Amino acid sequence: MLSTFLIALREGLEAALIVGILVAYVVKTGRRNLLVPIWTGVGIALAASFALGGFLSFTSAELSERGEQFFAGTTSFLAVGLVTWMVFWMKRAARTLREELHGKVDNALSAGPFALAAAAFFAVAREGLETALFVYTNFKTVAATSSASIGLVAGLALAVILGYMIYNRSIKLNLSKFFTITGIALIIVAAGVLSYGVHEYQELGWIPGDGSYAWDISSVMAKDSIAGTILAGTIGFDVNTSWVQLFLYVSYLAIVLRLYTKSTPAKTLVK
Repeated sequence: MLSTFLIALREGLEAALIVGILVAYVVKTGRRNLLVPIWTGVGIALAASFALGGFLSFTSAELSERGEQFFAGTTSFLAVGLVTWMVFWMKRAARTLREELHGKVDNALSAGPFALAAAAFFAVAREGLETALFVYTNFKTVAATSSASIGLVAGLALAVILGYMIYNRSIKLNLSKFFTITGIALIIVAAGVLSYGVHEYQELGWIPGDGSYAWDISSVMAKDSIAGTILAGTIGFDVNTSWVQLFLYVSYLAIVLRLYTKSTPAKTLVK
């Protein structure tokens, strides 16, 4: 529940802030008639994100055991790559994101409402599609439980509420610190997803080391136990972890966290 809540909150708030910037700009410039294409683009982006989540779940359920292992491992690696890129991109691009979105609105106006809807769609779809892929792989890592689904819904709901309150200036949130802290937390979750992807490829025989464990405490802590699920969902801990999984998990954290914490902090998205 905690990991899916964090993913949904982080990605959802990014999308909410992007929508807020677009809406605030057209309202401020007295062009409320442009709200319809903006919300149309947002709605299509959300529908596409949910459709991707449904497609991933359906496809995984219909595959053979080896096919499912390949699909789960591949989507895990893809999700880790996208999330790693996303946290660095947001930290770098947040400083100029407002001006970039304003420029997209101004450029789209000369091409008509369809172009504006497309600008809103692509701005939100990036966050939504990343969320769908990362949540799916995280569900596979911790096992899709009702609590994980609750975390997803709660995270998205809180993101929408916070985004609306920031838009209305009801609250002030230090977005630089928020995105830095949640970025670190997402990197830790991504390390767990990476370890899960390695495990799936080891079972396929494509990565060596399956059965050579750094530890195996499955006899005292079941993978689907409360403690096992909590540890898997927060720090990516697996009750039976191979040496290869452990090496790649630690290497990813050491390299990515060092680069991330040394990069230039992002400025706030809203003033």
